[in-house]
Amino acid sequence: MPALVQLLGWCFLLQLSLSFSLVKGDPTANLSYGTFQGYYSGNLSIFLGIPFASPPLGSLRFAPPQAPAEVGGIQNASSFGPACPQQLSTIPDVLPFAFSMATASNVSEDCLTVNVWVPTNASKPLPVVMPPGGFETGYTEAYDASDFVERSLILNEPVVFVSANYRVNAFGFLGGKEIQDAGLSNVGLRDQRFAMQWIQSYISVFGGDPTRVILWGESAGAISVGLHLLYNGGTTDGLFRGVFMQSGAPWTTRNISYGQPSFDRIAQETGCNTSESVIDCLRDVPYDTLMAAINTNPSVFNYTSLNLAFQPYNDGSILDRNAQMAVQQGRFAHVPFVTGSCADEGTVFSLGSTNITTDPEFMGYVNTMYLPELSSERMSDVRTAYPDDPADGSPFGSGDNYTLTPEYKRIAAFNGDYSFQAPRRNFLSIASQTQPAWAYLYTRGNTTAYLGAYHGSDLTEFFSFGGSASGNDFIGTDALVNFATNLDPNYSSNSTGRGVSLLETTSWSQWTSTQRNIAEFIDSSSLLTFTTDTYRATAMQLLTNLSLQV
Repeated sequence: MPALVQLLGWCFLLQLSLSFSLVKGDPTANLSYGTFQGYYSGNLSIFLGIPFASPPLGSLRFAPPQAPAEVGGIQNASSFGPACPQQLSTIPDVLPFAFSMATASNVSEDCLTVNVWVPTNASKPLPVVMPPGGFETGYTEAYDASDFVERSLILNEPVVFVSANYRVNAFGFLGGKEIQDAGLSNVGLRDQRFAMQWIQSYISVFGGDPTRVILWGESAGAISVGLHLLYNGGTTDGLFRGVFMQSGAPWTTRNISYGQPSFDRIAQETGCNTSESVIDCLRDVPYDTLMAAINTNPSVFNYTSLNLAFQPYNDGSILDRNAQMAVQQGRFAHVPFVTGSCADEGTVFSLGSTNITTDPEFMGYVNTMYLPELSSERMSDVRTAYPDDPADGSPFGSGDNYTLTPEYKRIAAFNGDYSFQAPRRNFLSIASQTQPAWAYLYTRGNTTAYLGAYHGSDLTEFFSFGGSASGNDFIGTDALVNFATNLDPNYSSNSTGRGVSLLETTSWSQWTSTQRNIAEFIDSSSLLTFTTDTYRATAMQLLTNLSLQV
């Protein structure tokens, strides 16, 4: 089993053209605060590690991003900048085969940088992609966009890819009353927004058209993209014109007070809990001491799973209510979108819950971790929707096989539906009434032992990590490029890059409230089929209803 490449990611997709001046040798970009020199590779001009904001260090730790500092001379932009500090996150060794995730080798608090991949000889404005990481871990070096942009040239729909690091875990998503009172909430989302504003200010230097930006994200990245649809009451602020969300949508967000236990734990572990100003103390704490305290909190692969210690919160500012409720109220940006899920989203996130082996333990887990507000009567509804039978669990369709523990497949079914599948379908059912929408289900690899079509397994279908797309068919990659170019995943009849895409012979129908068409990526010669998005309808509607009570 190969390593799980960066598990939680996000991207922006923009439309750009090459208008910047290239000097002899390597390409150079002249920005208002400095000159940055990248390098050529194949058909591309690549710029890596360009600062887009000043690092919030020392007395500014946890603060919102600020304008980048001016630098003199020509700055080397030929290597990735360091990752933002990463929370310790290890997948439990409970499977009968090796399964792990990539880790960053270079980490620093001075980490707010962007990377740009540009087709060197493009002559018209092009689309751009930009990915973030997760809420606990994530970094741009995991996303080499060279193959992706090269594929766009083959399609004759050239795109430019832009990626940005942003702060994660306590550096970006610390909760609690003290954080809210100090105006330091959701700075990870603020970093992302600041990077979008950087694109508006500077992408024309690289040949970009700032009016043709789309956002792309995977997992926490897709959730982030979904939250930017709700940002400040649901305005794009002119920063993007469409979104593409893989394994994520606007999910259940909680009040920032929900993060108080994690804040208090870090304060106690660092000795700052007795300080007059805990935040000032935490800003003065040595980096290693702070990271050790952060790592005492559980990660996404622990028992608490997707009940994250660090996550976006309702702060009364950029997110003023539960995201699920905001969707119900139509408080989101009305732009075209694509959203989809893997068939078995919850399996990987349930590997840390193998100590749960009985029905009462399962019910207690769900009640404590996700739905603490529920009465015993409503919890009985959850028991009915997710019965104590491995054959009904995830990996779906595997019968009684892969029962890692008596409750593993049941937990995996609930985790996947609560955090990914139900929010996706809920957003589709509402937003498709006001804007074009497309959906997909990824079932390739659903025979993988214990994991099925697990979370993140679709990444190579839509975005290549140093190799070709899944199965060499490029359907997902081409759909993403098409959407970036035309706000439609289907191949454009106006394109001159004919005869190279399987999507030329496939029509991906929109998802509507009456025709819930969903494209399915399957393991068969037909490659892409279409079905109705009604699986587990009763259970998912229950979870949506319960999420609105949070």
